[in-house]
Amino acid sequence: MSRQCQLTGKKANNAFAVSHSHRRTKKLQEVNLQWKRVWWPQGNRWVRLRLSTKAIKTLGTKGLHAMAKEAGIDLNRY
Repeated sequence: MSRQCQLTGKKANNAFAVSHSHRRTKKLQEVNLQWKRVWWPQGNRWVRLRLSTKAIKTLGTKGLHAMAKEAGIDLNRY
């Protein structure tokens, strides 16, 4: 499985590490991903997803069902 949020689709970003002398070297900015068990009321069970911390915060406002519908994923698979 790739290092990507299952609900938002966030993934790593290519960037430069800039030194004090302004020498630039390439680096990879990874997403802060966490394995999270989320209660799914419609399915009446727990769902284990790999989510970014931003997605975990958004779950509180939007809810799991709405976010999964936007992402186009079927929660029965997880």
